[in-house]
Amino acid sequence: MRCPPTSTDLATSVLTPGTGAACDAVPDACPPWAPAAVESRPTAVILDLFGTLVSAPDSSERSAAAAQLAWAMRLPMAIAEAALRGSWQPRHDGQLRSSTAVATHLIERCGASAACTNEVEAVLARLANQRLLADRTLLQALKELRPGGIRLAVLSDASPDIAEAWDRSELAPHFDAVVFSCRAGAVKPDRRLFQGVLGKLGVEAGQVLYCGDGGGDELAGAERAGMRVLRVARRGGPAGLAFGEAPWSGRTIPAVEVLPSLLDWWVER
Repeated sequence: MRCPPTSTDLATSVLTPGTGAACDAVPDACPPWAPAAVESRPTAVILDLFGTLVSAPDSSERSAAAAQLAWAMRLPMAIAEAALRGSWQPRHDGQLRSSTAVATHLIERCGASAACTNEVEAVLARLANQRLLADRTLLQALKELRPGGIRLAVLSDASPDIAEAWDRSELAPHFDAVVFSCRAGAVKPDRRLFQGVLGKLGVEAGQVLYCGDGGGDELAGAERAGMRVLRVARRGGPAGLAFGEAPWSGRTIPAVEVLPSLLDWWVER
């Protein structure tokens, strides 16, 4: 049975929910994130994207993105940053259906020239490609999940530029299905998102393990949809931006990289 690695920069312990105390995961013991004996092994795992598979951006990264957009629009950075921050909802809930629409929306909010549209689109594409860069350890963990027959999906609040960059990313080949809020027309924890990803996977909610860092009240949303849930400690650390996060007292794992160990434990117990 695999155990969390002991010689990498990944944490070698997991948090006991509700206590903050560390417990070493050892082969002969039931780790604190292990399922109860009555739980059947899931046939699918649904993963959040930002803060779970890739780092959630922090305020300095958002400012750097605003600086690039400001340059493209020939405007002061403060104007671009305010427009970026104030446009989260329409960029994520389906009001804007393409990166061109996002660029146009930002330009109009900033009062910039429409002649900047192509440059703003290019910045959005470049930023999206960077945001989807994944750690080698994460990609290896996803690869290890596939031989066991586990179906994998991504469910994420995401803007059209991210959705358009997805197929070019190294993450995309590892997943059987993906649901982005900008395509589904709703943001977490809207039940339609969870129903949509279940439909794409062709599985029942009770067969699914949902893993996310908790932004958008996604963990409670997944529970209400009938899924089993694990919180993943926020990738990139606590400085990562998250919106709509609610308290969580359920089981927590330190990173997606421990999922192969968890699924092995399910088989071998």
